[in-house]
Amino acid sequence: MNQIVQLLFSRKSTRDFLDKPIANPDKDLIVDAAIQAPSAGNQVLYTILEIDDQRIKQELSELCDNQPFIAKAPYVLIFLADCRKWLDCYHYAGIEARKPELGDMLLACEDAAIAAQNAVIAAESLGIGSCYIGDILENKEKMGRLLDLDNYVLPISMLVFGYPTERQKNRIKPKRFSRKFIVQKNTYKKMSEDELRNMFEDVHVEEGFSFDEYIKAFCVRKYMSGFSREMNRSTYEYLKTYIKTEWK
Repeated sequence: MNQIVQLLFSRKSTRDFLDKPIANPDKDLIVDAAIQAPSAGNQVLYTILEIDDQRIKQELSELCDNQPFIAKAPYVLIFLADCRKWLDCYHYAGIEARKPELGDMLLACEDAAIAAQNAVIAAESLGIGSCYIGDILENKEKMGRLLDLDNYVLPISMLVFGYPTERQKNRIKPKRFSRKFIVQKNTYKKMSEDELRNMFEDVHVEEGFSFDEYIKAFCVRKYMSGFSREMNRSTYEYLKTYIKTEWK
């Protein structure tokens, strides 16, 4: 197994950081690695916000489900799916272009997510831990004011970086589902109840949970939670700008 593949297998989320700053050359390398990611038509349909204002970091930690480690992270990046800059380019070139639509935004989200993963792996190669913060999608109105977001700009992901503590280094990475439950050939097939039960028990039986216990607890804690509902509400508010009421 080569070094890059080993990083992919060993990397796990870091939420507890040493009180140690990240050197500027390493920050630059993380961002430059992100920018090298594949991009649809080489448009680079994203913008990266470097957050070094402690006031903003603190507010982000509160808006993202009150997670204090966000404010303590030495380095914070927000990846924005950005349909504004190309729309402006068309305008400046004298083109009466259509407004961005849902497909354009989803393509920008792909660009931003791919770039973010490049940043994660680059950081991991430097011994710097990271954690994705999907809660950046919540609290659309407050987040928009805090980051001065445009209607055609969506915060798709936030990454926090820092050197992991020994406890974080020694924490066991959660087991992933076996490939037999993930990979299908050529066409999609709905999984049977037995297959789904086997998939979850294969991962969680060592934790002492049955399928029913785990799924019920997860549904309450995550899927039906207030923050999940807020994320869906905010995401709709972001995306409704791009949805046409009629198609021709």
